[in-house]
Amino acid sequence: MRPSQKSRAPGVLKLAITRFTNDSLIDDVCEVLDRDGCIIIEDMISADVMDRFIADLAPWLERTPFGEQGFSGDRTRRCSALFAKSLATAEFVQNPIFLGAADAFLRPEFPMAAGEKRQMVKPSIQISVTQAIEIWPGQPAQDLHRDDGMYHAYHPGPQTLLQTLFAGTDFTAKNGATMAIPGSHKWDMDRIPTPQEAVCAEMRRGSGLLYFGSLYHGGGANMTEDERRLAIAISLTQGHRRQEENQYLVVPKETVRKYPRQVQELLGYQVSPPYCGWVEMCCPSIVLEETDFTVASSPSPHG
Repeated sequence: MRPSQKSRAPGVLKLAITRFTNDSLIDDVCEVLDRDGCIIIEDMISADVMDRFIADLAPWLERTPFGEQGFSGDRTRRCSALFAKSLATAEFVQNPIFLGAADAFLRPEFPMAAGEKRQMVKPSIQISVTQAIEIWPGQPAQDLHRDDGMYHAYHPGPQTLLQTLFAGTDFTAKNGATMAIPGSHKWDMDRIPTPQEAVCAEMRRGSGLLYFGSLYHGGGANMTEDERRLAIAISLTQGHRRQEENQYLVVPKETVRKYPRQVQELLGYQVSPPYCGWVEMCCPSIVLEETDFTVASSPSPHG
């Protein structure tokens, strides 16, 4: 681990983003993540896996249109439904640090009551969104924002979203590296972020910026002449919340069946305790059985 360092900007005291290696202890990672709201994990994805993923994604990304001027970016391409487009996406979401941090921060115990009985339950975790974000030269910086606004989250408060931005290319200060404000996950609803408070998440290809949805951040400006900055964004949330990107609709069942059980569950094919997401009172994974599951026909009116 490389400790955080404070650096001076005119009138602003900035906290640098702490860096860990991919074999760091999860307890150490969570301690700093809780304090700062973001960390960089170096070499989360191997060059071979990244090469396979980008090769699968390339034809989809090339025909993805630019966004609109403003927040989405008219010099930015956003390609979604990554689990439908590359089986290598499994390697990203199964990273042990990513999953370990999600388990630590997104699965608080909840007292479930039934009569006089109380049972402590923990939610499952699931994919909320997947997106490859390619920032082209000439794209201005994105407004600093929080990702958990879709869940109507109040701050300060419990975490509802954990995301990793994996670097598909090197992230530099000139090509649009993400800007983030360490510590802003603890700000209240009234404090407004300023660009001067943000630091640049420079990192090499295959590394990842792991951060809470409550952290203020935004894509940087691409001031190069010919570099495209590619990020692979994958977020996790609790199983009792709605997915930002509806994985059931964008990832065909025949593709889901190709993934290991853990990935299927992260896509939403599991019950979130105590009983959120069932199908015909069964685990939703029933629909992935070799014989397609169909709802039983209506009972005969004659009994």
